Amino acid sequence: MRKLKQRWGLTSNKQLLLLLLVFAVTGTTAARCAAPITEWLGLATAGSSPWVYWPLRIVVVLPVYQVLLLVFGFLFGQFAFFWQFEKRMFAKLGFIRGRAAAR
Repeated sequence: MRKLKQRWGLTSNKQLLLLLLVFAVTGTTAARCAAPITEWLGLATAGSSPWVYWPLRIVVVLPVYQVLLLVFGFLFGQFAFFWQFEKRMFAKLGFIRGRAAAR
């Protein structure tokens, strides 16, 4: 836990607990939202090949997860951390270049 707090620049165990809670709630919510969204898009496990269905479901869930991470981060009072977290992640993926990722 100490290494994680140091890596993320956290000052208290309470903040670490809140961050882990946000990650848990976001992951669970995104997974729950995936089935209705894929059904709405016309994808069904019974009618699709698993080689098509699961990659498409992951592609659908990723943006939902990113938005939910910011929403739950805001609700738990940790928006600033998750905003920086998102920017660093998008910079590593190549969507943001230079100084924009550091802001």
